[in-house]
Amino acid sequence: MASSSRGQFSSRFGFIMAAAGSAVGLGNVWGFPTQAASNGGAVFLIVYLLMVFLLAFPMLVAELTIGRYGQSNPIRSFRAAWPQGKAGAILLGIVGMIVVSLILSFYAIVAGWLVGSLFGSGFDLIGMPTMSHWLISFTTERNLVLMVAFMILTMVVVRNGVANGIEKWSTRLMPLLFALFALLTVYIFTQDGAWEGLKMYLVPDISHLTPKLVVSAMGQAFFSLSLGVCVMTTYGSYLKKEANLPKTAAQVALLDTGVAFIAGLMVLPAMFVAKHNGVEIFSSSGELLNSDTLVFTVLPAMFETMGTVGALIGLVFFLLMIIAALTSSISMLEVPVACAIEELQQKRTTAVLWIGGLVTLISSIVVFNFSLCLLHLWCCRRLYSCSCYCGCTNSRNTTAG
Repeated sequence: MASSSRGQFSSRFGFIMAAAGSAVGLGNVWGFPTQAASNGGAVFLIVYLLMVFLLAFPMLVAELTIGRYGQSNPIRSFRAAWPQGKAGAILLGIVGMIVVSLILSFYAIVAGWLVGSLFGSGFDLIGMPTMSHWLISFTTERNLVLMVAFMILTMVVVRNGVANGIEKWSTRLMPLLFALFALLTVYIFTQDGAWEGLKMYLVPDISHLTPKLVVSAMGQAFFSLSLGVCVMTTYGSYLKKEANLPKTAAQVALLDTGVAFIAGLMVLPAMFVAKHNGVEIFSSSGELLNSDTLVFTVLPAMFETMGTVGALIGLVFFLLMIIAALTSSISMLEVPVACAIEELQQKRTTAVLWIGGLVTLISSIVVFNFSLCLLHLWCCRRLYSCSCYCGCTNSRNTTAG
């Protein structure tokens, strides 16, 4: 068990904002909407909702329960919840810690691109095209500088602890994120072409209801709620004993699902507004463009067709994306930091510096050898799948015990 000096969330609202911040990430904006549109619209949405509340929600409750029961880092919490499988529990905690650190090392690079796009748009607005061009150009130097800047920002927040760092900034940034989502969604609905995208998103196509769709929806549900990588176990360990875990978990799941749904209401109509303005939104194979192409090519091209208003909307959009990335990255860094503090008896500042530095080093290697980026992402996805499987297995073993 943890000592009484161990950090805690000071309020239920603070925890919900922090957990929702972890869950609401880049995938909600650049992955979920196009995945839904390409898989039968409302059919995917319905299956996704079922996966969230039939599978992902119970696992979220389980992870929070294990964390609160152990009142410690994931390694100790799994060991406390699964005493008959000590070696397996330790391995589970270590694997989760490694996986989330690797995901963060990739996340930091992409978040750096977002920082460049935000400030690039800003410098363009105030008439500084040279600086704007450097910030949006895909160069090794630019990628390295912006990635390091984002990692420093993440480390500063985590360095300040649970209540004064993670909770404090989550309660400030998440309401701002929700407000920006609402603002952009309402504005996009006023543009020509928006309703065509809304139709593609919400009208069901039952022909897409296949086992592959079910697997895709399940994977999206688990990834979206930050399951299987020890994040929610770590956050659960900072909860007070009297917290109502099922109610709290349900609120987190509803917030994350709501943001994903609203992101679809924003992104799909925006893509068809872009199409109406002459921007290509389909690949050569006829599929909707998604992921980084959507965020860094399609939508910026749409903003350019809208003049000064488009530039301002672009600023709001990239600010929204950076907030989503930051609230997720601080939760990822907290997992190995919590382990180092309690397993290695280190001060928080020391743990943040060397772990954040190590993640930054891994990111730098990828930046200098960008052909490794796709391999790195593939490894993260495979490891994440394994950790989710191990997490489900451990939950069954814990229940059986």
